[in-house]
Amino acid sequence: MIYDLNNPRLNSNFSTEYQMKDIRLQGDEFHISTDKSKLDIDAIHEFLSTQAYWCLNIPKNKVKISIENSLCFGLYNKDKQIGFARIITDFSTIAYLGDVYILKEYRGKGLSKWLLETIINFPKLQGLRRWILLTGDAHELYRKYGWTDLADSNNWMELHNKNIYSK
Repeated sequence: MIYDLNNPRLNSNFSTEYQMKDIRLQGDEFHISTDKSKLDIDAIHEFLSTQAYWCLNIPKNKVKISIENSLCFGLYNKDKQIGFARIITDFSTIAYLGDVYILKEYRGKGLSKWLLETIINFPKLQGLRRWILLTGDAHELYRKYGWTDLADSNNWMELHNKNIYSK
């Protein structure tokens, strides 16, 4: 099946009902938005394909499709996109948090904490039975917000093609 990413009906489940108004921090210097029209796809792809250990070399089209089918949070310094995170969810029982990043030059300012708090408190994500994520280097950040290691990893299974984007 071929999907037309320009078809507005493709993402009817992510209508404006799931968008928030921009929220601002530090006198409008930084803001977070779920408005996909503000996302800088080129910047997101650049970071994910060259700096994100979990998806190095990911093709731009894969990034575009993942964004189209997720609830996305963009973090901005004025108009420049400096961070990103996306949620894969049914908005009822489960949410997967993925592709979280803050550009290196903006780290250490509390922005990752602010982004995470914004996501966890997003109204349409309340009452979920389970949140999940994978991280190789940010365990302590997530623990501050109640995340724990799997209680029984023997209950989890996966199909993982680790080298799918390798050239």
